[in-house]
Amino acid sequence: MKIAFLGTGNLAVALGKVWAAAGHEIFVAGRSSDNSAKAAAAFSGTPIAPAGLAAVADVIVVTVAWEGLAPMLSMAGAPDGVFAGKTVIDCTNAVDYTTGRLKPETGSAAELVASLAPGAHVVKALHMFAGTSWPGRPNAARGADAVGGAGAVGGAGAADASGGRAVVAVCGDDGGALEVVGGLVRDLGGEVAVVGDLGSARQLEEAAGFVMRVVAAGHNPRSAVPDVPNDR
Repeated sequence: MKIAFLGTGNLAVALGKVWAAAGHEIFVAGRSSDNSAKAAAAFSGTPIAPAGLAAVADVIVVTVAWEGLAPMLSMAGAPDGVFAGKTVIDCTNAVDYTTGRLKPETGSAAELVASLAPGAHVVKALHMFAGTSWPGRPNAARGADAVGGAGAVGGAGAADASGGRAVVAVCGDDGGALEVVGGLVRDLGGEVAVVGDLGSARQLEEAAGFVMRVVAAGHNPRSAVPDVPNDR
């Protein structure tokens, strides 16, 4: 699968390394061609200009700061419809890092992406795990799920409180796009939990702010959420 990052920061590099190891072809686009080349070099990816990103990508992963979101989407031609029909993963962490407050007064970053990229199949995902080192799949058959079927507060490793696989909460309106994202999350070594349609994105984005506030208060966010047994 061809995955193109719109953004060149730590999250793009962390995800790109694992997805490249899983056999996916990775492209990186940013404001600066130097930054794109530096990020791509971390996993033998291909730097590309934002305007050429949609033409090469099966999946587009948005990893830019809230303030640069609209300008970068414009640079990539999203308002002109070039993202139409593509799975677009929005990883924007639209919170104030000092206060944990969500910056959009209404709606969400993911819904803004959808409004600026007509026809795109937007999925909110991975904004909670920007600092995470993903383990990847434990077997060699990586990338199969994503090819066949189908953010900024994470810690050092992708595991849940019991030491199991990290659960990535996602939301979106298109079933096919959700399947694609599920496969890519499994390639990272995680599991996916679909929590609703794209209208649920604000709740997911506010959750990142909650985590930041708990950390600022001197506690591990895992201990602030009740352990609810799941008998399924």
